[in-house]
Amino acid sequence: MQRRQFTGYLAAAACALGVGSLSAPAQAFPERPITMVVAWPAGGGHDTVTRLLTEFLEQELPTSVVVTNVPGAAGATGVRQVEEAAADGYTLGVLGLHATAQSYMNENATALDRLEPLAVINIEPAALAVRADTGIEDFAGFLEFARANPGGIINGNDSPGGFSFLNAAFIENYFDIQLTKVPYQGYAPTVAALVSGEVMATTLPVPMLADLHDAGEVRILGVAAEDRHFRVPEVPTFTELGHGYVVTDYVMVYGPAGIPQDRRDALEAALMAAMASEAFQERARGMGLMLQPGGADDAAALMAAMDDLVYPIMEDADLVTVRAR
Repeated sequence: MQRRQFTGYLAAAACALGVGSLSAPAQAFPERPITMVVAWPAGGGHDTVTRLLTEFLEQELPTSVVVTNVPGAAGATGVRQVEEAAADGYTLGVLGLHATAQSYMNENATALDRLEPLAVINIEPAALAVRADTGIEDFAGFLEFARANPGGIINGNDSPGGFSFLNAAFIENYFDIQLTKVPYQGYAPTVAALVSGEVMATTLPVPMLADLHDAGEVRILGVAAEDRHFRVPEVPTFTELGHGYVVTDYVMVYGPAGIPQDRRDALEAALMAAMASEAFQERARGMGLMLQPGGADDAAALMAAMDDLVYPIMEDADLVTVRAR
């Protein structure tokens, strides 16, 4: 079985460009509220990050920013709504690796070239966790149980194409094990299923599990990053455990392709200013987010790099079903 590392990529943040012209003043923008579409249910990872960002973004804009949740089809429904919106800068969204994966798994999903990356917010490595009452103490114990009981570990994850689904599928392929994957519509329902005992394991990012880990209800067994996560510094990386398994998600702001340049610049400048706020960074760190703010050029480079990296991993795991590169 071919094994591949999957790592995040992010260049240094680009300088925000100026807005307007000396010869003809640009039309005021924005003049009305901006809608920010989250393609997952309220309370999940993307929703939490977005609501924090918009709180500070409103301080940089002369209007309000309204968050709306449009879940469905592992994030594809919300992304489609943004793609089909008028390219006037008034409808934006947040997305992650799910958008890339869906473009190879769902014939109705939005192609990435139909989107306009505007800014990167954060990058989060995948993780693996189990309920404390499973008796599984570490990753070696997890592998031993999984190999002795194919399908015996019931794993909660999001729908096919979502990041926690991809993490579960990649773990199955990389470590040659079989999980029973149970899909939920986003991170918050998955956490609820883990807490209630509907599932015994999950493949969510660290911020969604850290408090439960601290409380002793959940045991995070490993983090799929090069370095340990600051929120749970006692948890080893898979690399430390002798496995080159590195899987990274990201959250970025985007809009439909074709937003006028002056409006893109204004939005990028406001987003970068919001993320530069010390209060924003302090709140984000308190939530366990690994911030790596970047501008529009960085977001576009990240999206392209993640596309290059995720496709061969999906192909290796037999997840490419719609089109090939």
